[in-house]
Amino acid sequence: MEIKVNEISASESEVEVKMTYDEIKNDIDAEVKKQIKKVQVPGFRKGKVPMTILKKMFGDAFEYDASEKVANDQFWKIVKEKDIKPIGQPILSDIKFTPGEDFHFKVHYEILPQLDVKGYKDISIEIPDFQVKEDEVEHEILHIKKANATLIEEETVGEENNFVLKLILQRINDKGEPFEGSKPETIDVDLSNERVNADIIKNSKGKRTGDFFNFTFEEDVKAKNEKGEEKKVKEKFEYKAEIKEIKKYILPELNEEFLKKITNNKVDNENDFRENVKIDIQKYYDQRVDDLIRDRLIQEIVNANNFTPPASLITSFLNDLIDREEQEIKKQGYRKYDREEASKRLRNYAEHEVKWYLIKNEIEKKEKIDISDEDLKELVKKDVEKTGLPEDKLLNYYKSSNYAERLKERKLFEFLKEKNKINKVDPEKFNKIKTEENI
Repeated sequence: MEIKVNEISASESEVEVKMTYDEIKNDIDAEVKKQIKKVQVPGFRKGKVPMTILKKMFGDAFEYDASEKVANDQFWKIVKEKDIKPIGQPILSDIKFTPGEDFHFKVHYEILPQLDVKGYKDISIEIPDFQVKEDEVEHEILHIKKANATLIEEETVGEENNFVLKLILQRINDKGEPFEGSKPETIDVDLSNERVNADIIKNSKGKRTGDFFNFTFEEDVKAKNEKGEEKKVKEKFEYKAEIKEIKKYILPELNEEFLKKITNNKVDNENDFRENVKIDIQKYYDQRVDDLIRDRLIQEIVNANNFTPPASLITSFLNDLIDREEQEIKKQGYRKYDREEASKRLRNYAEHEVKWYLIKNEIEKKEKIDISDEDLKELVKKDVEKTGLPEDKLLNYYKSSNYAERLKERKLFEFLKEKNKINKVDPEKFNKIKTEENI
């Protein structure tokens, strides 16, 4: 027997085998006997058909079928002997068999690539230095007030913006007539929302229930020029609005009673409340920055390690993504879901995630990043008071819920943040740089 292992790529290999007929004859004969026991021919009992008759009827078909089985069995023997670790489903890519002659076959299979990971230290990245501004605190407090406000009906829209209008909108043409193909629609408009069209706010002032007013806005739309090339142009939209209902916000005061109510008795004065709001917003920003650091570091590290991951892993991950997305779409009441379109859209992401998974594992091995039972026990001691669960039950939960893997990943990113340079820059400068990169 001659065995040759051909490396096709970092994640693909091929076993090429040559055997003499004498080496496979007994296996071929044994497999043929198994097959002919299942054959039934009129005039003979099942499995008792003479070989001469079977040869006339089927030729060498039994031997050819047997050769594939023999090739498969030989491959798995070689896998065990040579400690090969195939993933996915190996494929018999080539087979040459003629009864009485030498036997030759090839099996293509995938393996986890042996990576010499690099480029995960001394990376320099820029991230925005988000700091909470006072107007953001005011905006959030207004949002909290509005969520707890009382709405009362009014007859007239006042000069302040603390009004919610129910409008019937009709798109109109230059003559003030309904735009062809358009239908009236009813919407609620909160005049305090900063995204509301300025014309609506201005032209609704002083209007009463049942009154009408017009407003316009412009929007970028795609259009084709004389050469058939697509470009963005401004299109003007004109609407006529009828006011069906006017309601006014009565905002609560930030007094002791209100603050205790919305903070579950944790805060009873305005200064502390404002400080807590500021802290919560900063926590949100810090989490955004942490996520951004993670994404940027992963992208840099993946780019520094160019290899082709196993196709079977990509396909498996991609199918899981598509299944989850399809289930979510159906939960939302949509019936149609284009799996083919989803496959094209998500494939690059799936490949990226598989690459990072393989790289991550290698970094953890190389840097000996792991979570021991002692680490989990230490964490349990800290979390017992928060959860109210006994130590043994909490420890069992952390072990059974794969919590150690999540902790290990967290530990990995602390290591990566320590070994790389994170430069904080002004958010406006950061956004300008990212915009220029995307142009």
